Amino acid sequence: MKKGLFYFLVGFVMTFYSCNKKETKRVINDNLIFVKGGTFINKQSNLYGKNARINDFYIAKSEVTQKQWMKIMGSNPSRFKGESLPVEMVSWYDCVDFCIKKSIKEGLIPYYKIYKDSIDEFNKSEFDSIKWLVKKNPKANGYRLPTEVEWEYVAGGGQLSKNYSYSGSDNIDEIAWYWRNSGNTILKGQWDYSILEKNQCRTRPICIKNPNELGLYDLTGNVREWCDDWYEDERTPRGYFRSQRGGGWIGLEIYAKNNDRDYFEANGVGPDQGFRICRNKS
Repeated sequence: MKKGLFYFLVGFVMTFYSCNKKETKRVINDNLIFVKGGTFINKQSNLYGKNARINDFYIAKSEVTQKQWMKIMGSNPSRFKGESLPVEMVSWYDCVDFCIKKSIKEGLIPYYKIYKDSIDEFNKSEFDSIKWLVKKNPKANGYRLPTEVEWEYVAGGGQLSKNYSYSGSDNIDEIAWYWRNSGNTILKGQWDYSILEKNQCRTRPICIKNPNELGLYDLTGNVREWCDDWYEDERTPRGYFRSQRGGGWIGLEIYAKNNDRDYFEANGVGPDQGFRICRNKS
């Protein structure tokens, strides 16, 4: 009996250690989580059943905070101040610049290169007064924005998906800060921005709500998240807007769903607009 108990305990410890070791490989620092690639299995996704395939990659478990932003950029553009709040009032160009500087600081090869003295001839936006040329190095190991397809994949739970409409639940209050719950009281009735202002609706600290199946926080709500690519649909050709996903503290429930698509001019900023970073699997 004692011998059997001994081997049981040894086996338990080895199994626990093995599982724990595997788990640590999923996280390469305190904020990046490994995502196993594959096809879309979330039936609520725009890409379910369409043979779209995602490669393995790493993505931040949370939106970039003001503390993280300040450490790299030195100043804070956000309307709502707080170290644990997501940074906002950042343009697509600002996010790209952050990725470059963070990569260099950590000894990584930058994914992006900005040519501030060159105009991107492909940028057709009449509202974007910047139009800097941004080139990409797909083989780089530095930080970048997730593509819109990657974002939808992780928001939907990746290969661990439970087919939720929002990222981590079908109950938006469990996983997101949005217009009804981001203020002093829970709002009822119809959306009205003046009511949001009176209720002091705003961004909230990261990682307070429940994570999704992959351990990622705030993909739904808090701030809209910039994506890497140009927005394109049947009515809008590429070259006018950059993609955004996830809704924000201002937004309605329908615009926070995993399959809802949004966009903005690359130089646009807003108090409900932030981002999270990712990296290629090296």
